[in-house]
Amino acid sequence: MKHLVKCFGGLQSPWVLLQQAKRCTASLIPSYYEAVIRGEQEVPEYFNFASDVVDKWSQEEKDGKRSHNPAFWWVNSQNKEVKWSFEELAFLSRKAANVLSGPCGLQRGDRIMAVLPRIPEWWLLILACIRTGVIFIPGTSQLTAKDISYRMEASRAKCIVVTDTAAVAVDSILSECKFLKTKLIVSDRGRDGWLNFSDLFQAASGDHDCVKTRSEESMLIYFTSGSTGSPKMVEHSHSSYGIGFTSSGRHWMNLSPSAVFWNTSDPGWVKTVWSNLFAPWIHGSCAFVHHLPQFEPTVILNTLVKYPITTFCTAPTAYRMLVQHNASSYKFRNLKHCVTGGEPLNPEVFQQWKSQTGLDLHEGYGQTETVTICANAKGMKIKPGSMGKASSPYDVQIVDEHGNIQPPGKEGDVAIRIKPKQPFCLFSKYIDDPEKTAATIRGNFYITGDRAVKDEEGYFWFVGRADDVINSSGYRIGPFEVESALMEHPAVVESAVVSSPDPIRGEVVKAFIILSPAFLSRDPEDLIRELQDHVKKSTAPYKYPRKIEFVQELPKTAAGKIQRNILRKREWGKVKHPYDLHK
Repeated sequence: MKHLVKCFGGLQSPWVLLQQAKRCTASLIPSYYEAVIRGEQEVPEYFNFASDVVDKWSQEEKDGKRSHNPAFWWVNSQNKEVKWSFEELAFLSRKAANVLSGPCGLQRGDRIMAVLPRIPEWWLLILACIRTGVIFIPGTSQLTAKDISYRMEASRAKCIVVTDTAAVAVDSILSECKFLKTKLIVSDRGRDGWLNFSDLFQAASGDHDCVKTRSEESMLIYFTSGSTGSPKMVEHSHSSYGIGFTSSGRHWMNLSPSAVFWNTSDPGWVKTVWSNLFAPWIHGSCAFVHHLPQFEPTVILNTLVKYPITTFCTAPTAYRMLVQHNASSYKFRNLKHCVTGGEPLNPEVFQQWKSQTGLDLHEGYGQTETVTICANAKGMKIKPGSMGKASSPYDVQIVDEHGNIQPPGKEGDVAIRIKPKQPFCLFSKYIDDPEKTAATIRGNFYITGDRAVKDEEGYFWFVGRADDVINSSGYRIGPFEVESALMEHPAVVESAVVSSPDPIRGEVVKAFIILSPAFLSRDPEDLIRELQDHVKKSTAPYKYPRKIEFVQELPKTAAGKIQRNILRKREWGKVKHPYDLHK
């Protein structure tokens, strides 16, 4: 009763208290953790997302204090659906926890790697790991046998869980995985040498006592995309991601217990736990998932029409594909809020989506090592092309090479203040790489490796990765600005901009461009001049690409991000076997 009195500000009649409790208690879960984000409450000594969030919402449902909105809603293109309430989710994840701690033989602190597509078992397994204290390592289903081998050895994972597709790859590299003890397959049929998750799950008990985990205890390990060098292991604690997305979940993603949030990210990437797990579930929202084996714009658009999705999130590249299919011809009756992240958003795409749907795109910015760093929050004035303003609890600044804060309008490194006190929702470390961890610190700041400018109103404007910035005749040119200008031209489907050697200027801007089919018959030299003139008119003339090469494809990571470093090395002759761009 004391917490109710505190919540409502004074004593009232029992009937009024009861009615208000039904409205208020459900909000106590995110409200408490938002207070932690704001620094009004200390980070709890012990925190476990499964017991402190999922099980709490489960109890709210049992007590009739939460709506009938499902907690998890999975669909595929064959009209198959899986819907779970929080009560069902809690029960089923306890069964999965018993599979891990029983037949799989995993103990607290052990590591498990999951290479799975968008299937419901992924969500049960990550919650099962949280319940047992096992450390979860997601991997995209696009990983090759070589990728899996590297990750298994680097992480010393004792267990791997895959579907039939990846099982062949795992079996081919078993001799290289000396720490691997258990192979778990999610499949309708058995496989020699593998434990079958479906069979074990059916037989497992639904009774399980969740471990008591400290907030700073390791919960997740993510491998970075590997754009430069070998992939690094980023460690996150139970509180960093488990609590860290509370504020951005509400203010950037617009989440509440009535929201149905669809994020299209692959389960191997951090955006899935950001937007398909921690942010929605701490707010009691529904995490909507489409199996989506391949990104198909018409499937995306029809799904937004068919299902009551209120908030939608996908990458800027995907939005660009959606507007090319004329989203204005689709009626999204329930969609109210759209967010994007993972790569910079071109202003042109923002304007096209707005004109076709009437909805703004709220861009957010963050890294595997962080929670949301900057965002265009709901209700905030949006400046197309900007990453928005700093997101709680981070103090975000632009600093120079000595860690000095730069004034508005001056380019520098995007940095997060970590002294005198490091934000709890920053990654713990790069595992087994103290030098890399130490290299991210400059004075009082964690250095993200991205460069940007902050304007007079506190909005951040992305320039590029620190090693992507082009210095031509003393001018520092961010590739994103040139790429954004090129994207405004109808001939350009996709582009990547890097530095190229020049005997007079040292280096100049070069653009690798994939052309729209309608422009393939054009004279190349005429089209190059037209594109150069277009960039000169769209941005500062010194930024135009003095070199342009038309290609059929661009090198990308498994996450779909363009690998400018490969193109840059190709230009500077630093790679023995240049990537074939014309195949």
